[in-house]
Amino acid sequence: MGAELAYTADEEAELVRRAQAGDTEAFAALVALHQQFVYNLAWRVTGDAYEAEDLAQEAFVRAWVALPRFRGEARWRTWLYRIVTNVCYNRLPHLRRELLALDVETVDTMPEQCSPDPSDALEAGERRAYLHREIEALPGGYRLLVMLRFLQDLSYEEIAKVTGLPLGTVKTGLFRARARLRAALRRLQEEGDYERVA
Repeated sequence: MGAELAYTADEEAELVRRAQAGDTEAFAALVALHQQFVYNLAWRVTGDAYEAEDLAQEAFVRAWVALPRFRGEARWRTWLYRIVTNVCYNRLPHLRRELLALDVETVDTMPEQCSPDPSDALEAGERRAYLHREIEALPGGYRLLVMLRFLQDLSYEEIAKVTGLPLGTVKTGLFRARARLRAALRRLQEEGDYERVA
């Protein structure tokens, strides 16, 4: 997968208009713009590189076929990510069930940023690598929500649209995912403290 290109919102909207008119080069530019994230999302959910590549290709084929129906009521990337999520749901039916099974809790007071408070015992790079391993260990539904929120910076409302989940379920899922990551970082910190004392 190639590196993502940079386009302004207006330039991307123009690419979408041209692609809707049948311009395959404009659609290829849209694919290049989003292919890395689409692949990464599929890979994080499935844990399989070949499956992720297949899912990403299927998502872009579906996007091309459905493009004439895109009305611009949401951002194009939100619409595209919804397609990717639906492809993942189709291939992994347990994923949607897992997300819908979350109990909706009142989590309006949870912090916006995933910022557990680990000690300075570990270098930032080591913490980051550890955190990525812990994200990989999360259940697929949590990984999906974490990817959309923290790696693609979608709002809760956009994630609800992309996943087709109620807003409260999105908030609950992210709250629980962050709680698991915080606990993992606390364990890592405690291990570091123990090693320094021992």
